[in-house]
Amino acid sequence: MPSEKLKHSSPDNLSSSSSADSVRLLSRETVRISASLVSPPDDIFPPSPQSLPDSHFLHSTLKLICCEEIDGRRWKYFAESDGSGRFKKNSVRAISLESPKTPFDVCQEVGSFLRSYVVPEGFPESVNESYVPYMTFRALKHFFGGAMGVFTTQTLLNSVGASRNSSASAAVTINWILKDGAGRVGKMLFARQGKKFDYDLKQLRFAGDLLMELGAGVELATAAVPHLFLPLACAANVVKNVAAVTSTSTRTPIYKAFAKGENIGDVTAKGECVGNIADLMGTGFSILISKRNPSLVTTFGLLSCGYLISSYQEVRSVVLHTLNRARFTVAVESFLQTGRVSSLQEGNIQEKIFTLPWVQDQSVMLGARFKDAFQDPSTYLAVKPFFDKERYMVTYNHTKGKVYALLKHQANSDDILKAAFHAHVLHFINQSKVGTPKSVEQPDHVFAPMDYELESRIAESCEMVSTSYGIFKSKAAEQGWRMSESLLNPGRARLCHLKEEME
Repeated sequence: MPSEKLKHSSPDNLSSSSSADSVRLLSRETVRISASLVSPPDDIFPPSPQSLPDSHFLHSTLKLICCEEIDGRRWKYFAESDGSGRFKKNSVRAISLESPKTPFDVCQEVGSFLRSYVVPEGFPESVNESYVPYMTFRALKHFFGGAMGVFTTQTLLNSVGASRNSSASAAVTINWILKDGAGRVGKMLFARQGKKFDYDLKQLRFAGDLLMELGAGVELATAAVPHLFLPLACAANVVKNVAAVTSTSTRTPIYKAFAKGENIGDVTAKGECVGNIADLMGTGFSILISKRNPSLVTTFGLLSCGYLISSYQEVRSVVLHTLNRARFTVAVESFLQTGRVSSLQEGNIQEKIFTLPWVQDQSVMLGARFKDAFQDPSTYLAVKPFFDKERYMVTYNHTKGKVYALLKHQANSDDILKAAFHAHVLHFINQSKVGTPKSVEQPDHVFAPMDYELESRIAESCEMVSTSYGIFKSKAAEQGWRMSESLLNPGRARLCHLKEEME
């Protein structure tokens, strides 16, 4: 019997058998642990959808719920279910469909980056055929002008006493040219703002004037630390040239708002003439008061205050007919609260001109990314049916205190306008539930709807939009707003092929 054999086995046999079993067990454990280290779990590094067979998704807990595109790049969003068909909270994962970049792709990205500095957005469709030859000859003109400027600068410095043959003269000339060159680099870098000069014209114009005063202050600081003249002068010139780009880029749209016919050239010429006359008068005034040797800091502070107050009132007095984010907010809030759309004068006067750069005061995000709007897949699947016939989606993220409007791939300008209107309506409904009037630009988590309330509020907003959006557009047009030329500046993210991806 086996038991008897075991009973009469020698200790040596028992020891060797136990040792062999231990070695086999240790080997199996080593292989198992090594495999777990080499192949990390899917929740850390989920497998790429392209590398998996179709049968994988039939048995996997990851389910595709949405596809998104930004500037030609696509992401797929997956959600994890618990095995019973329900999705887990906060289980949305984004997987990029981009393949590893080749040197050719890197070159294309560099080329796109450089083009963003020298050609308008949407080029060549966004400009007519005469743009290229005009800019070619303009570049040549500035090339020869820049080369000539070196010799004229050197001549001017020689005229005020610098010896032509001394090394000091060459050093001064080089320093001066470096200062001007740094300013031109700053001007070039800021030009990448592109359409923001159209979207937020007043805001950028006033910000440019703030930068102009900052540059002037840096120039004055060179008197206190003359040994740092070159770096301070370069920094001041960069800042002032950025301000110059802002002034130049926003000048034409402002003058265009004043012209009633084909007289924009005349309006521009007269406006520049008024500015030059006032500048000469200011120069004469400063010469008179400088003879009394006033305090430099006090004088600069008073003149800067006058400059900035005048600049603020200048941009505030401009009446634009187009709707950017700020003016659209004023118009929609007035419509939802009173039933009437703000007039052109009211909308422009109430537009917020200046906000601190570090203050994020937007509660409505237009053209947002899917991952910012939805963390819970169940919320997305509950909201989605309300917008199957629309080219956008609207939701509220209570953890961030923001209303998000997501645009679909086929969305046109009217869809963007409607999405923004719908987002403001949802924000208005959220406020009305707590009965606390509050600006859309001031996020608050107090009126955040619970998950079970969000669906009913979105249904209410859809009903409101279906009956009031057309009325809003007609009343806005009656007030003189150009609805066909909205400048809402949506984000670039677009939801693409939702129905096909869900099937």
